[in-house]
Amino acid sequence: MAPPVPLLAVRGSQGTSLFCGPTCEPHAAFQTDPAPSRSVTFSRDGALFAWCNAKGVHVVRSSDGTTVTTLELPKTVLLQFSPQGNILATWQPYTKSAQSSQGEANLQLWEVQSGVLLKALFQKKVELWCPSWSEDESLAVRSVNNELHFYENNDFNTIANKLHMQKVSDYALSPGGPPSKIAVYVPGTKGAPSFVRLYQYPALGGPTAALANKSFFKADKVFMHWNRKATAVLVTASTEVDKSGASYYGEQTLHFLGVNGETALVQLPKSGPIYDVSWSPSAAEFCVVYGFMPAKATVYNLRCDPVFDFGTGPRNAAYYSPQGHILVLAGFGNLRGQMEVWDVKKYKQVCKPQAPDSTHFAWAPDGEHVVTATCSPRLRVGNGFKVWHYSGAVLHQWEAQGAELWEVRWQDTPFGSYPERPITYQTTPTELGSTQAPPTQAYRPPALRHLPPSASSKLHEEEPAQNMKPGSTDKNLSKTALKNQRKREAKKAAKQEAKESDPAPNSNSTQSEPEPSPVSQSEPSSGDPETDKKIKNLRKKLKAIDELKEQQASGKVLQKNQMEKLQKESQLLKELEQLTLG
Repeated sequence: MAPPVPLLAVRGSQGTSLFCGPTCEPHAAFQTDPAPSRSVTFSRDGALFAWCNAKGVHVVRSSDGTTVTTLELPKTVLLQFSPQGNILATWQPYTKSAQSSQGEANLQLWEVQSGVLLKALFQKKVELWCPSWSEDESLAVRSVNNELHFYENNDFNTIANKLHMQKVSDYALSPGGPPSKIAVYVPGTKGAPSFVRLYQYPALGGPTAALANKSFFKADKVFMHWNRKATAVLVTASTEVDKSGASYYGEQTLHFLGVNGETALVQLPKSGPIYDVSWSPSAAEFCVVYGFMPAKATVYNLRCDPVFDFGTGPRNAAYYSPQGHILVLAGFGNLRGQMEVWDVKKYKQVCKPQAPDSTHFAWAPDGEHVVTATCSPRLRVGNGFKVWHYSGAVLHQWEAQGAELWEVRWQDTPFGSYPERPITYQTTPTELGSTQAPPTQAYRPPALRHLPPSASSKLHEEEPAQNMKPGSTDKNLSKTALKNQRKREAKKAAKQEAKESDPAPNSNSTQSEPEPSPVSQSEPSSGDPETDKKIKNLRKKLKAIDELKEQQASGKVLQKNQMEKLQKESQLLKELEQLTLG
């Protein structure tokens, strides 16, 4: 039996709508709600759809649009289903009234089918507003006054367990079922380091009960990413300000913790911000996008060893398909929206589409289609979305004419609902065309545009993709990357050969012979000592320029005076040519 066509929810100033599949035909059984909504969500299995507007909260069945429950909660701004779809959590901003100095309980947990209120709680901050559940809902946890409260079997009237140590400011419950594991973050104080610890419920307590412990300095906040199988967690630690002044984004480090007790600092070969960290659905690899622009992207295994390096490019995000067979590297926000679609098994690039001004990207559950959108308030002009095949063909385009688009969201489905299909490298033409980026010429600074192409120097030397696995061959590299790699290897071999061909100094000799001048090595003397001296000086300057080029290619940022030297290369070559021919 074929899996159902995934739905796409669209929320904006014109109301809330549901569309079917990549062609985005209106859902026949769902009547568009014209009232602007504040939030939309699907249940984990996609069977239920909920949205809230100024009148209240509405829950319907995704398949036929029939009403499940309606709640009169006009102030609600956030919604979330529990994993099994038994409970709907709603949150509204915390307020106090003249009648109650304590205020109203603003976090409410509702039984979905009956609409009965199970528990009303106080949650003043929007951060960590919703409880986290295990997959089978046997355990739930929420943060209360810097400690964690655990509830069992959705009984929120009884706190089954607590975790309290110093000040727990963040946590992440592992995905999947029991035994549940939890990662907790405690910020450092008074010179003490910050740390993250992993525990397995119900064994909570001090460091001796922890499955793993990782401490580190330079952390104002962290983001914790569990892999799908709950065997390891990645911790991105960041500071608000980089005291060295090297980065506007502050300073970031990436740490690995395994439930087997192994911990490590993930070594990133290029300095700069960590833009994104993404686990593969296989739970055996993860991709990191990092470094000053052009940024690098590297895939690591569970030993934190690099597996594949995608080189450098204008990117700041990584998205694995739900099946894990395709990886999209993208540059959104202040970048131009260029994307690279990669076949993960072969590490071969499929295509290079472009979605300028995009503020949102998401894979459809089928692993065949994606949506890119330009949403308010990030961008208030050009709002709309496109649904396209990963090979670059645009299947549907929608523009918000005179209106705002706030959110687009694919229907959730259980993992494994859609099988992995063979990857196609050919774009199927459609009436709406393709998102493939047109070829562009390399940028040349204005000061170098009057010179021949060979005399210009790149602002950033791009690094090609390369396989990092031990014993890997060049078969996974693109033709251009392979050509560049062979050029570098040939240049290196030539230098080594030149070194080995130089005669070794005679240790028995009491008087060393004078070295022949560079002029006598390459060309005969001109007969004029003054001219020979000028030729020697010019060659010395050109050699220094070659060394600067190598430093620039290795990623070193050159000083202003060094860049000025590079720009004189063409002039020096011309002078040398005149002297040698004259």
